Amino acid sequence: MKILVTGGAGFIGSAFVRLTLGDGAQHSLVNVDSLTYAGNLENIASVERHPGHSFVRADIRDAAAVAEVFAQHKPDAVVHFAAESHVDRSILSPEPVVTTNFMGTFQLLEAAKRQGVARFVHVSTDEVYGSIPEPLDADEQYPISASSPYSASKAASDLLALSYYKTFKMPVMVTRASNNYGPNQFPEKLIPLMISNALEDQPLPIYGDGQQVRDWLYVDDHCRAIHAVLAKGSPGEIYNIGGSRALANLDVVHRILALTGKPTSLLKTVTDRPGHDRRYAITSEKIERATGWRAQMNFDLGLKSTIEWYMANLDWVARVKSGAYRDYYQQNYSDR
Repeated sequence: MKILVTGGAGFIGSAFVRLTLGDGAQHSLVNVDSLTYAGNLENIASVERHPGHSFVRADIRDAAAVAEVFAQHKPDAVVHFAAESHVDRSILSPEPVVTTNFMGTFQLLEAAKRQGVARFVHVSTDEVYGSIPEPLDADEQYPISASSPYSASKAASDLLALSYYKTFKMPVMVTRASNNYGPNQFPEKLIPLMISNALEDQPLPIYGDGQQVRDWLYVDDHCRAIHAVLAKGSPGEIYNIGGSRALANLDVVHRILALTGKPTSLLKTVTDRPGHDRRYAITSEKIERATGWRAQMNFDLGLKSTIEWYMANLDWVARVKSGAYRDYYQQNYSDR
């Protein structure tokens, strides 16, 4: 199967690319990424020469560029990761979030419809459900209640994707995952930011009282779930993907400090962000029943291995924070 992967140089997309090309399956990948601040070709350096991997630098908002990719590569399936995914950035500057997450998805759906792809997996987020009151866990029928421009743009793109199934009978499936963590994550999300700051003895900023609850999912578990939906999911369906490990943000940060041997004096309370959801909680019962997938990584082991990766890759963190990793594209891809 030839799979077109969007956002394949980002955190989750690159993990999917590495996992797919390393599992022995007979897949070839067309990796499309515009290489914005969070897209880093160093994330896929281990597979860049793989015979089943092709990289195309393109913006999914560009209809002509998207059409050219589909015409040239003729993918059998699409796994759509590409998104502006940081809530704080969406609050400060909503336009890139809306144009990428909604209009970019529209361009992909149109091109995939023309191509007649066999599967289209639209990767979304549990944030579309908004804050979930205890003791509830959101299933796929739970009402959408997006709180930020980011989650609203993802909710809108979810509905758009599902409309292509209802109207055009496109084989679209939507996945909604909880908070991912693991190696290669850009240091702006909670876990990589706190790890990198702790390792540099910099303050660890905590929003409000730090009691916002998130469910944590190891990135490779997420990627295995995407493969399960790609193989066994039913068109028109939504699948929640959770790690079954709900923790308050402050609890996660204390674990990071303990594992890095850093003092709690590094903690710094900052003003909470607008519209900050208090609790995310989803059930993964549907995907477990439909595909047999279950999260495998224990959170404490996953967090420990993630910290060890960042400690062993301090040069990567420095390049990412400085933007110097962008030179990698010029050195390795500018002549292709």
